[in-house]
Amino acid sequence: MENIKVLIVDDEPNIRDLLSTSLRFAGFSVHAVKNGAEAIYAAEKGEPDIILLDVMLPDMNGFSVTKKLRSMNINAPVLFLTARDETQDKVTGLTVGGDDYMTKPFSLDEVVARIHAILRRTKSGEVEESVLTVGEISINQDAHEVTVNDTVVELSPTEYKLLRFLMANANRVLTKAQILDHVWEYDFNGEMGIVESYVSYLRKKLDPLTTEPLIQTKRGVGYIYKSAKVAK
Repeated sequence: MENIKVLIVDDEPNIRDLLSTSLRFAGFSVHAVKNGAEAIYAAEKGEPDIILLDVMLPDMNGFSVTKKLRSMNINAPVLFLTARDETQDKVTGLTVGGDDYMTKPFSLDEVVARIHAILRRTKSGEVEESVLTVGEISINQDAHEVTVNDTVVELSPTEYKLLRFLMANANRVLTKAQILDHVWEYDFNGEMGIVESYVSYLRKKLDPLTTEPLIQTKRGVGYIYKSAKVAK
């Protein structure tokens, strides 16, 4: 296994120790910290491949930590860990730049599986060199850069993969199940609302920069990226 660096952020010593021991046993390189300030410092200095981030921390919540990391251009994927199971929390976590969400208690096997799934989807396409242009939006697949009418738009790794999937299938209706399978690579326990939330968040970033909305809803079916021009 390649040396995958995992940063664990949790204020509960028993959870930090359990995750650290289990992930090291699974072959990961692990660093663990207990609060948000330490997490930001460790992420900046250690350049982790993925961050396991507790939502409820003593100094700041995990959502604030993620916002700070993204503002510092630290784009390591974030897997939120929390004792809360409200859908709104999941939506908030994903829209601030997180990539997945697990509710405590969780199985260690599932944690490992989620880490691998997140890394597969966030790292896929990094070696591609082509530019995908569909209508007013272009994706430089080598640089992982998205531009809308020459304006650069910052997206999280999962937002990027969702947009790329929609653009690669321009003018084709994609079901929510297809999107879940491709972007998340496992179903979110049937939570199709996660797809709706991510599409909504993409629209908020893209629509103000386009002459008309490009991601359209096909009620009862899914979504379509509508454009007359497709180029690669």
